[in-house]
Amino acid sequence: MLICVQWSCGPSATRAFLARRLGLPVLFAILGCLGACTITPPPKPLVAIPPAAINSVTLDDYRTTVAKHIVARSPSYVLHGTPQAMLRSLVVVSFTVNRNGQIVKSSVYRTNGDDEAEATALATLRRAAPLPPPPGRLLNSAGQLEMFEDWLFNDNGKFQLRTLATPQAQNFQ
Repeated sequence: MLICVQWSCGPSATRAFLARRLGLPVLFAILGCLGACTITPPPKPLVAIPPAAINSVTLDDYRTTVAKHIVARSPSYVLHGTPQAMLRSLVVVSFTVNRNGQIVKSSVYRTNGDDEAEATALATLRRAAPLPPPPGRLLNSAGQLEMFEDWLFNDNGKFQLRTLATPQAQNFQ
């Protein structure tokens, strides 16, 4: 292992003496005898920011816009207030939006098997169509954006979207 340091002690004979005395490699002693040895570390590499990180704020903003749009189109299904401590159901929906905000496809991605909650989640998504058009830089090469949203259901069948959800109750009632 070669340790790079700036050698700043007196004349070259002193540097050679110290190199031998401290047991440093011979190569380092030779470099010390050639004159003041200044080793400049290589410049720090440029940090490339991944495109996903650049777009994350925009994606979060768009996700919030879509959630508000869905809620506005299905107000009678929306839970106002605090979700219960133990939710009735969690339905994760995957959906793809084109550049015009049309929902190209949608499906239940994850569920606990509550058919009624699944149907409500998909119906409220369809009712919200068309969605606001996504920002162009979020679109893939096919001009589409795939998203996920979680529908959090209380026992009464009303939901909150995770993007807009308030914290759940801590106690069972």
